[in-house]
Amino acid sequence: MNVLFARRQAAVTEIAADLPDPPTETAIRTLLRILEGKGYVQRQREGRRHLYRPAVSRTRAARSALSSVLGTFFSGSLGDAVAAHLADPATDLDDQEIRRLERLIEQAKKDRS
Repeated sequence: MNVLFARRQAAVTEIAADLPDPPTETAIRTLLRILEGKGYVQRQREGRRHLYRPAVSRTRAARSALSSVLGTFFSGSLGDAVAAHLADPATDLDDQEIRRLERLIEQAKKDRS
């Protein structure tokens, strides 16, 4: 999806060229077919090739992916996901990022009341 968001439209060969360690073109086509079936990608024929483009915004795709990760690994709990991330010794939050998270939490509290 990142390649499609960056290019706005791409053929399978272009997608493969943009990936650091690309799977086979058959695997890319299979994934694109799945994404098309789920409504994330649109396909258009141009001559002998198919061009693919995002059918949803990057924000909508990101929310859907996050929801899936939360459901799969954290029983739907954003708090558990954040706790797991913060418990990782490799997590390096600077003061600015911590203040940003605090503001987001405060805003979420206000929005709920």
